[in-house]
Amino acid sequence: MPTTGEIIITCWCIFVVVWWVAAYRTKRTAEKQSVASMMAHRIPLGIGWWMMLIPKWPEPLNRHILPRTASLQISGAVICIVGLLFTLWARRTLAGNWSSDVTFKQDHELIRTGPYRFARHPIYTGLLVMWVGTVIYVAELRGVISLLLVTIGFWIKLHQEERLLLRHFPDSYPTYKREVKALVPFVV
Repeated sequence: MPTTGEIIITCWCIFVVVWWVAAYRTKRTAEKQSVASMMAHRIPLGIGWWMMLIPKWPEPLNRHILPRTASLQISGAVICIVGLLFTLWARRTLAGNWSSDVTFKQDHELIRTGPYRFARHPIYTGLLVMWVGTVIYVAELRGVISLLLVTIGFWIKLHQEERLLLRHFPDSYPTYKREVKALVPFVV
């Protein structure tokens, strides 16, 4: 039986492998963001990832903020699995329109099916849920700080994508934006 830590690591490995393989099945890029725009979201995302990948940090970053109980660790693993499944569903639904950067693809489609009925950016929703599960498992202050940084990075990227989509779908995207929340269904 795998440990909760192994389950969480497996979830993140599945995410990385699926993203890497699926990156080769996308449409050609018609328009992409500037390097400065890309760095605006990649810097907080990168620092957030780095904080979680390196397990040893000086005080107070490695201070436990949650008890390391079996029930919390299991909860963290379950939350991470749920986030992974939502993320995979969103990635599959987005199909060839996906890109790791803010881009507009040739023959780009505005997707409103699958998880895109509940959140305009469900991949970020799923990743943040995975992150919350991982933070619960790690139970250290560095996890909360990394979650904050990753959330900021996704929020910046989300707004960059929205500007691009509003420009390319001026008739349909405003309606979609009014009808569906950005990250948390019915809330935000």
